[in-house]
Amino acid sequence: MTELESFDQTIVFCDGACSGNPGPGGWGVVIATMDGHVRELGGGNPKTTNNQMEIKATLEALRYLGDRPGPITIYTDSVYVIRGITQWIWGWMRNGWKTAEGGEVSNKDLWQALSGVVAQRKKLGELNWKYVRGHTGVPGNERTDAIAVAFSKGGYVRLYDGPLLGYEYAVLDLPPDNGLPEMTSKKGEKKAAFSYLSLLGGTPMRHTNWPDCERRVKGQPGAKFKKATSAQDEIAILRSWGVDPSRLK
Repeated sequence: MTELESFDQTIVFCDGACSGNPGPGGWGVVIATMDGHVRELGGGNPKTTNNQMEIKATLEALRYLGDRPGPITIYTDSVYVIRGITQWIWGWMRNGWKTAEGGEVSNKDLWQALSGVVAQRKKLGELNWKYVRGHTGVPGNERTDAIAVAFSKGGYVRLYDGPLLGYEYAVLDLPPDNGLPEMTSKKGEKKAAFSYLSLLGGTPMRHTNWPDCERRVKGQPGAKFKKATSAQDEIAILRSWGVDPSRLK
């Protein structure tokens, strides 16, 4: 889609980032409204998680839009957010905000706030949730990621608020609808390793086997390591560490 072509809804991109998970985090939003206006939003939190920042981004986007009428499509690379707000939340509410196992729902306060603003939108227009794969060159997703990462690092971000035609990112260049991937494998199924990732001294590295990864991180204060099950999982892990995936060696 090109700018101003078939622009019959409000388009929202949301993203969150966190270094340490928990650790310092940030969130970013880009909103393009049907009247040809773009508004960027963002913020940070010194101690949070990646999932909390992902929910926070969608929550703040909808709070900003308030009672603006018309359909809205929200693009996020968080499967957790989409499945949470469209599937899991009904069971949580029926169970008194308890999981199926009887435990407290993680991030309950954020989920309650998000479900509240989503409920308020029902009379204003359709709300669609779309999954976008992170770091695949989609301008809206790349920009929200940059905003979120900058805030997670305590940096300054100049947030745009102006006409769509003056916005430097092709926010209406929307991704194809690839459906929603599964978050985890089937119960009892152990996923094979795609790679092993390590982070030492701010430098990420990919390893083909666990012994190599272990040798790099063993006995090293502050080192991080994790098994990745796919290329997409690698990106998610690195982003949860606050690392740009392009830096992976």
